[in-house]
Amino acid sequence: MYKRVLLKLSGESLGGSQGKGIEVPSLNAYAAEIVEAVKAGHQIAIVNGGGNIFRGLQGVGKGFDRVTGDRMGMLATVINGLALASAIRSAGIKAEVFTAIPMEPVARYYNRDNAVKLLEEGGVAIITGGTGSPFFTTDSGAALRALEIGADALLKGTRVDGVYTADPEKDPTAVKYRELTFTKALTDHLKVMDATAFALCEQGEVPIVVFNIEQKGNLTKVLDGEEIGTIVHA
Repeated sequence: MYKRVLLKLSGESLGGSQGKGIEVPSLNAYAAEIVEAVKAGHQIAIVNGGGNIFRGLQGVGKGFDRVTGDRMGMLATVINGLALASAIRSAGIKAEVFTAIPMEPVARYYNRDNAVKLLEEGGVAIITGGTGSPFFTTDSGAALRALEIGADALLKGTRVDGVYTADPEKDPTAVKYRELTFTKALTDHLKVMDATAFALCEQGEVPIVVFNIEQKGNLTKVLDGEEIGTIVHA
């Protein structure tokens, strides 16, 4: 059983079936799952993406340089974080949004000790803004925060039920891995998380569990140690 975890949510997951904007039913469904897990005794910090609103690379070639585009993407993650925190509070659990760059009074500037204190008090820490620097993905940000807060695992909630030899939505012959090493994931160019995220988790000995978060109850199953999804380890 995982006691403390860092949950990585994509921005598209908050956008529902279209993957754009914020779809309230999807938002509330995720909030309910998270609240249930916290009430069961788990500590959950969240890093969310912003692809449902704006992705930094989208701006390249459209009038934005990479640094400006990534900054816009960071702001998108803050918007998603604020929405998720509001939904979690409405479901009955304290939630606070932290940002990688100073943004008071919109949200609290991230400090590892403050985030851990909130987790220990039974609240949810939503850490937004990626790493606070351009050229890093929110996957890298999630890995960094997982190490900082001493997470037992990094959980990546996706639309598919694990890691496959190829994209299962495009290749019907793709085979699912039950487990694999960071080295194999990198060598085989498996699109789970980026290389920086893998390197950080391997160095910090934090396993990554990839699972389908859209299926109700899966978050609790992963937290309780059930073998669903794919686990990537050293």
